[in-house]
Amino acid sequence: MKLTIIGGGSTYTPELFEGLVSRGAELGLTEVVLHDIDPARLDPVAGFCRRMAHAADACFQVHRTTELDAAISGASFVVTQIRVGGQQARLRDETIPMEFGLIGQETTGAGGFAKALRTIPEILKIAGRIRELAPDAWVINFTNPSGIITETLLRHGGVKAVGLCNIPMELRIESARAIGVDPSRVELDYIGLNHFGWVRAIRMDGTDITGMLLEALGSGIVPANIPELDYGPRFFKALGMIPSPYLQYFYQTRRMLDTLAAETSRALVVMDLERQLFDIYRDERQSTKPELLSKRGGAWYSRVAIDVIRSLQSDMPARHVVNLANRIDVDSKPIIPELPVDAVIEAPAMISSQGVRGIPAAPLPEEIIGQIRHLKSYERLTIEAATLQSERKALMALVNNPLVADVGLAGRILDRLIENGEIAPTDRV
Repeated sequence: MKLTIIGGGSTYTPELFEGLVSRGAELGLTEVVLHDIDPARLDPVAGFCRRMAHAADACFQVHRTTELDAAISGASFVVTQIRVGGQQARLRDETIPMEFGLIGQETTGAGGFAKALRTIPEILKIAGRIRELAPDAWVINFTNPSGIITETLLRHGGVKAVGLCNIPMELRIESARAIGVDPSRVELDYIGLNHFGWVRAIRMDGTDITGMLLEALGSGIVPANIPELDYGPRFFKALGMIPSPYLQYFYQTRRMLDTLAAETSRALVVMDLERQLFDIYRDERQSTKPELLSKRGGAWYSRVAIDVIRSLQSDMPARHVVNLANRIDVDSKPIIPELPVDAVIEAPAMISSQGVRGIPAAPLPEEIIGQIRHLKSYERLTIEAATLQSERKALMALVNNPLVADVGLAGRILDRLIENGEIAPTDRV
């Protein structure tokens, strides 16, 4: 079985590769291809991964290429983890919104919007080659903003795709750790959108332990790439759910703005980390995933990907929280009635060789229905703006973004994005 990683020059790649090495035989892997458009990044990462595979006597061959068609042809799985524009573009995503007094972050707010505008045209080019050269392949999407990109692939890409994020897995593992049990005993009732979800209930061996977890996790669960802030017990008691860490940008906007303003841009931090990581990857004596990689964030990235890939090969359905279309199956009603059936949500699904099948969900509480519907409108307008290169849709997307929500600021930010080439409008307003 051939597996291709698009964006294989990412410093994250050894994280995924470690799992492929340890579970390659289980997956039936015979070939892993690393693809990237930048050989200066690809070569050291590919060399390091080859040494990892050799040291572990892996069951598959490792190839690298800058040719997209060669990478995709005949693949059974294509992992997408691209960053269009690199860390310099991320730096703009984080700093331009801050100039206007808005949250500067790479996957949400105006920064996430800019990232989506750059990424959607490129991901659709990749999807076009997959349709031609590997029509039966599954696309495993990690490219952020994952929900928007996965919806683009499913609605416009013509490929089989599922979007993944490490946050639900991290919430599950940290919940189990908080009460001292194995994560296999814990199940989350998770619902929402990517980086915009809530754990409504937590069950251990089928017993609801939500109240105990809310008390234990009163300070929240925060991954490495988000500043740790405390909601306080009053909010958790009133909400009755555990919010995704990224909801801090929405629930504590002013406090997060102050925090971001006082810190070095995450993009600059990552640039420095990447310089150190590439030095390690170039060192031919090194073949073990460096501890430094944990500072890049993305905990459990490898396990999430490989668990889902294994389930897609198996006749036995397994439960995973993924980004999927808002339906139980092709002909069913929506999982979240307030959203269209082709909208991508983040929720539990049963995954097997038969595909990704959504699980019926309990009605959403009033506390989160409006927020989800609001953000999904922004996401769908963003997809239209990028696929149509429409200034009108882009402006309305920014106006509908809850972290912008100001006509004047939306227009000024859009002018900057047009000036920077993030969008080349075919219509003008």
